[in-house]
Amino acid sequence: MEYTQLGRTGLSVGRIVLGTMNFGAETDEPGSHTIMDAALAAGINFFDTANIYGRDEHKGLTEEVIGRWFAQGGGRRDKVVLATKLYGNVTNDGRAWYEQSWPNHEKLSALNIRREVEASLRRLQTDHIDIYQFHHIDRATPWEEIWQAIDVLVRQGKILYAASSNFAGWHIAQANEAAARRGSLGLVSEQCLYNLVERRAEMDVIPAAQAYGLGVIPWSPLHQGLLGGALRKEREGGGSRTSAGRSAAGLADPAVRAQVQAYEDLVAKHGMEPGEVALAWLLTRPGVTGPIVGPRTAGHLESALRAVELKLPEELLAGLDEIFPGPGPAPEAFAW
Repeated sequence: MEYTQLGRTGLSVGRIVLGTMNFGAETDEPGSHTIMDAALAAGINFFDTANIYGRDEHKGLTEEVIGRWFAQGGGRRDKVVLATKLYGNVTNDGRAWYEQSWPNHEKLSALNIRREVEASLRRLQTDHIDIYQFHHIDRATPWEEIWQAIDVLVRQGKILYAASSNFAGWHIAQANEAAARRGSLGLVSEQCLYNLVERRAEMDVIPAAQAYGLGVIPWSPLHQGLLGGALRKEREGGGSRTSAGRSAAGLADPAVRAQVQAYEDLVAKHGMEPGEVALAWLLTRPGVTGPIVGPRTAGHLESALRAVELKLPEELLAGLDEIFPGPGPAPEAFAW
C-alpha cells in the first residue's frame, strides 16, 4: 500500500479508503469482518463509515458491525484511521434517512452533534473518532455554532479532526474562514462525488480543497458500477442484482451506453480491467488522497488494491479525457 498525508495534516493514510456502506446491509457481519481483516492485512488503514449506514430501519448497524470487529482486539482499533459522518436522522422508525421524525434529531446543531458523536462512539465501541465528517451542508446552522461544538469534542478527546462531505467549494471556504477566526484547524478533508463520468468537482470543489489544504476523498469511483465493466457483465450475466440494477439504469441512456462502450474498448486495448483503471485514474488526479471503495466481497477488495500499482500510459490517459472530457475550472467552465 502507498501512503500519503491527508491534506495539510500530519496524518498518514493509505491511497485506497475502505468504504463500509455495504456492511450489514448487503454483506453479512462475518463477511464484513473478513473484508476488514483483509484490508488491514493489505495495509489499508483508512476506514470510512456513517451513522446512517445500515439503511432504513437498520440505520446504525454498520457502525455496530465495525464496533464488534474492533472489540475482537489484536490492535485493530489502533491501526485504523476511523472516519464516520453525521447529518441524517438515525431514528430507526422506518423513515428514510432525510425524513425528520423529531426536532433536533438531524443536521448540525450543537445539540445534535453532541448526541450523534456519543451514539457513534457507543456503536463503534471506541473512545474517539479520528475524522468526524459533516455528511451534508446545514444551511440553517451558523458555522460559529458548529465549530464551538467541534472544539469542545476535540478538547474532550472524542474526535481529532473535522471534515466535510458533499460540500460546494464556497462551503469549504466559508467553513474554514469561520474556523480560522476562532483559531481552529477547520476542515481537513472533503468527500465528494468524483469519477470519470462525473467530473464537475474539478470546477471548484477540488480547487477549493487544494487552496485550503483539504484532502479529497472521492466516493462512487465506479459511478455505481458503470465504470466497472458494466457492458461486459451485462453480456456475461455477471455482477450482483443490486449493482446490475444500478448499471442498467445508467446504460438506458444511449449516449451513456456509447461512452461506456468506448471506455471498455479503450481499456481492453491496453489489456487492463475497467474498474481498476477507473480507480487508478483517480489516483493520478491533483488533490486526490484516495478513492473510497465499497467491496461486498474480499475479491472486490483485491481488485481495488491492484489499482494502486497500476501505471496508466499517456495514450490511455489522453483517450480517457476524450471519452469523458472534464468541465474545466471555474469560472472558465461557464464564462470567458
